[in-house]
Amino acid sequence: MKEEFEVTYKALFRRYYAGLLFYATRLVGEDDAEDIVQDVFVEVWRRQDTVEIGEQFQSFLYRSVYTKAINLLKHKAVAENYNADAVEFYQKKLDYYQPDHTDVISRIENRELRSELHRAIDELPDKCREVFKLSYLHDMKNKDIADVMGISLRTVEAHMYKALKVLRERLKGLRF
Repeated sequence: MKEEFEVTYKALFRRYYAGLLFYATRLVGEDDAEDIVQDVFVEVWRRQDTVEIGEQFQSFLYRSVYTKAINLLKHKAVAENYNADAVEFYQKKLDYYQPDHTDVISRIENRELRSELHRAIDELPDKCREVFKLSYLHDMKNKDIADVMGISLRTVEAHMYKALKVLRERLKGLRF
């Protein structure tokens, strides 16, 4: 189990390190960026028994870097005796790069959500999936779906009900 995590860990490190370093450099500058990114990966290693490496892992890494950067910048502000100009500068920098307002993070999260949604749709039973796709992806009315598929309107409604129920349950933990 530990060897399996080590292989996964190394692959994740190679995949995300450069992007995280670039992101951290934009937040805190070159001098502190590498330490922050390394701290994030050290924390992942320490918590290997509890860390969940899944669809949201990339967002988790970027948010962790952001949080560590906030803590460092706050510490610097305190160390500089609350120099008003420095505090304002750091606050503007934090606001600008805040993950919830950053286009890059939003695109990553949206791509992850779309991917999860498509996987959930693909897991639906065949007829449910076909009815759901015709309705939501092709914007067809239930009557038209019934005509195209050669089934009754009630059957279309039953498939839609089942598809929506399954998708709600499958996607309930995601943030849209």
